[in-house]
This record gives sequence, C-alpha cells and structure tokens, in this order.
Amino acid sequence: MLSMSQPGGVIVIGAGAAGLMAAVSAGRLGARVLILESGRKPGTKILASGGSRCNLTHDEVLPEDYNGGSRNVIARLLREVDARAARQFFEDLGVATKLEVTGKVFPVSNSAVTVRDALVREALRVGAVLKLETPVHAIHALAEGGYTVKAETGESFRSDRVVLATGGLSYPTTGSTGDGLRWAAGLGHTIVPTIPALVPLLTNDSLAHSLSGVTLEAELILRKGEKGKELRRVTGSLLFTHMGLSGPAALNMSRHYTRAREAGAAWGGLSFEPGRSVEEMDGWLVRAAGDEPRKNVQNLMGTLVPNRVAEAVCERAGIHGSARISELRREERRDLARTCVEWPLGLAGTLGYDKAEVTAGGVDLSEVDPSTMESRKHPGLYFCGEVLDVDGKLGGYNFQWAWSSGYVAGRGAAATGG
Repeated sequence: MLSMSQPGGVIVIGAGAAGLMAAVSAGRLGARVLILESGRKPGTKILASGGSRCNLTHDEVLPEDYNGGSRNVIARLLREVDARAARQFFEDLGVATKLEVTGKVFPVSNSAVTVRDALVREALRVGAVLKLETPVHAIHALAEGGYTVKAETGESFRSDRVVLATGGLSYPTTGSTGDGLRWAAGLGHTIVPTIPALVPLLTNDSLAHSLSGVTLEAELILRKGEKGKELRRVTGSLLFTHMGLSGPAALNMSRHYTRAREAGAAWGGLSFEPGRSVEEMDGWLVRAAGDEPRKNVQNLMGTLVPNRVAEAVCERAGIHGSARISELRREERRDLARTCVEWPLGLAGTLGYDKAEVTAGGVDLSEVDPSTMESRKHPGLYFCGEVLDVDGKLGGYNFQWAWSSGYVAGRGAAATGG
C-alpha cells in the first residue's frame, strides 16, 4: 500500500465510473494504484443509474451532445475512447451489451451491478488496491513535488500522482460532496460555477399541474424573457408532474434554463407540435376546418395530443372545446394555433442537486492537458469525470465521458512514473 514512507504509484480518489476506469487504465500499464473511496461500496452512482440498469453509453456520441468546456477538447477525448470502444471494453470484461431502439446501450443483464462488479474485478486484477470507507479531507501539494492525501481515518498517503475522480454535487446520497472541487480550487484551479443538471423542472402553471401523469413528445422553448431572444429548443419525451416537468426533454433543458436564470429573466414555452410555427399550425387548422367543418375543437386537438392535453389547450386558448373548428373566428383560430406551439410556461426552478443526475460546471477544462488530463498548474495532478466542467445529455453520454476521460487520466498518470 502507498504510504508516507513509500511514495510513488498512483492514488485515485473516488471509486465511481471515472475513478474505476482510471484505475484500470493505469494498472494495465503497470502502475501501482491505490483507490480511496469514502463509501462502504464502490460505484454507488453506477448502481443507481438508468433505473438500476446502467445506461453505459449511446450508439452515437458526438461533441455536440455535451455542454461546458471546449468542444474540441471533448472531441479529442471521445476519439481516445469512443462509444464503440467503450462497449467493446465491457464486452471484453464479460459484460454482454445490447443496443435499444432509443440508441441507449445497456448490459444484457439489465443490472448495473454487472457493470460495477466488472470494473472492480478488473481494477483488482491489474493490481489496484481498493480502500473503502476512507473519506479524504485534504490534499496538500509538497514543495519537493508530489502530494500528501489525508483521510478522515487519520491515515496519510503520499504519491507523485493523484487522480481526482470525486464527481460533482449531484445525488449527494451516493456520496457526492463536491470536495474535489474545493480541493482543486485550493490548488489554484478555476471552478466554473456549478449547477444541477439533468434535473426535473418546477413550474407555477396550475394548468400544467393538472396534467400530472401525462407523457407525450413535445418541444421545450427557452427565451431570454417572455419576448426576448430564443436561447434553446429541446425536443423529446415530456412528463407532466404534480410539481412541474420531467422526462428527457425537461431534464436536457434544465441546465440551460438554470444558466439563463442566473443571467437574468428566463421564460419557458412549450410546443405540442415540435418543429411547427404558429403560421404552419394555423394553416393546418384552416385545412382541418375545410376538411371536417363539423368537428369540434377538442376532438380535433385530440388527434394530435392526449385528450387531457387537448382539453387544457382549449382552456388555455379560451375556446370551448365543443365549438366547431369551422366556426372559430380568425383571432380565435390564431390563439389556438399559438397555444399549441407556444404555450407560455412559468418556470420556477428545479428540484436541485438531490434529484439531479449530473453536475454542470466544475474544474475549467482549459486548465487540463487533454492528452493526459494532467493539471496545467500542478504536475502530477489529474482530473476525470464529473469533477470537470463537462456535462452531457441524458442517455449514456455522461458515462461515456467518464470512460473516455478516466481512461486518458489513468494512462497519463501511469506514463509519468513507475
């Protein structure tokens, strides 16, 4: 085991997805590796992911699927270990994988335990020592080079190379504390302010609350104020809840909404006909009035959206659902079209880190060498995973970032010493 009297080797802090990958990568290159994990078991967030099935990666992963740091740097890391390579990595460890129609990749076992156990077995096979229930409380850079890592158990460990794989602030029940961000800041690194990402949205729209339990394909719209510049559109499955919105569309929008809110007013809108403009929707209503003049508005809307949504659209537009579509005045028809594709949605925050799947923000990516993931400020200090200012969409993208960045960090750490 690495100790104050036996400097050298690689200390990996955090036995999550990125940390375990870094340990495997370094160990395969012959480095002595010590993994320090605060929890009673490794890979807690792995076990909780994908409804306990673990969405390993996605069929196609592009730099555009990520937010935060430089897309060029992200692209470089993804080229090191792309989605196909990540899938093959697990297949080689005995974890059979499957591609679902959504493009998500899962273990055939449908069990996250399979993934976690394979990573741990491989880390131990290549010689890594896994020390559980050893929360770290401080990292000190030594004047002569190298680092002292102090644990709350009273133990101290010294090494020339330390990999920070401590995660962010999301899902604190899995052991995420944000300590790694604090340590990085103490060592002079810039921390891009963190916010919860991939988290359900809250709304003060009582009509939206009345649709709790309804799921449909929709498009969320984000503007800088109600009449301001459009900032983002996100399309996908949307779930109405008693507090707001969930599902992929809401989760993928959440980090953009929070950043916009930090910068000033952020206005939300909702389209039940993704890709259609008000004019196109109005034209569709005109044609429907000509084709089926006796059809009432609510039944017509019911051909596009679930009945409860059709009723709510009529209520929001101020139109009786029993009115015939052919009898609507032009202004009424335009209001109906606008409600269908620009439903004004009062957003009121998110459910925060407790329900967030990932943290946006973190160690500034520009302060890390992408060829090794080594700090540009402190030689021998490496970063990987969620502690960095990179966050991906829902659907396996954040695990892919963990595999790619963890592999390069472990390789980099192993290459700089014995």
